Amino acid sequence: MTHQNQFKFSPWILAVPLYLVVFLWLVFWFEVKNGYNFNTFGIYPRNFYGLKGILFSPFIHGDVKHLYHNSAPLFVLLFSLFYFYRGIAWKVFLYGALLTGILTWIIGRKSYHIGASGIIYFLFSFIFLSGILRKNYRLVAVSLMIIFLYGSMVWYVFPVKESISWEGHLSGFVAGIIFAVFYRRVGPQKLEYDWEKETYEPDEFDRLFEEREREKSSPSEPVEESQ
Repeated sequence: MTHQNQFKFSPWILAVPLYLVVFLWLVFWFEVKNGYNFNTFGIYPRNFYGLKGILFSPFIHGDVKHLYHNSAPLFVLLFSLFYFYRGIAWKVFLYGALLTGILTWIIGRKSYHIGASGIIYFLFSFIFLSGILRKNYRLVAVSLMIIFLYGSMVWYVFPVKESISWEGHLSGFVAGIIFAVFYRRVGPQKLEYDWEKETYEPDEFDRLFEEREREKSSPSEPVEESQ
């Protein structure tokens, strides 16, 4: 079987999502403590001034409830990304967040769009679809786990609530699909056994084993009884 060592824990894999979530809380704490309102740094669609929100909006949240509901899924999904897709995780995360913001800027309502939920939807769709496309049993298991934990989020890519940026959710969801397809042949793949390869040639041990099995299955010659 082809050996794969990519599913190995490293402290920095845990540090990345942890530091990011802590940073979001620090930004919110600074905002509240000093009486600031960073909402104007969010994405304001189809306005040149609103382009800055593509970079800043994921770090801004309206209230504690908004931030609290984003923290847990962001941590879990980021950890999954960096653990299972470590070779491409930074590219996927940074470029995916950028594309999510751009799509939100294009299709969003004329309002400030803030929060990390767009990135959460991006990570959700990327991790789910990537596992299915790669046909790696571990990644498929992760996909099923993600659906079990966060499958209900799918409804919020539709305008079900006025105060929710469904455009940001939809943008992240679509961006995740795009990246899952684009990177489907990069990173961990389906586990491949040596005997499944077209170029596979059995070694000496395999040949001896096959000969022994054939001898066991072949009928034995009759033995004459002595007179």
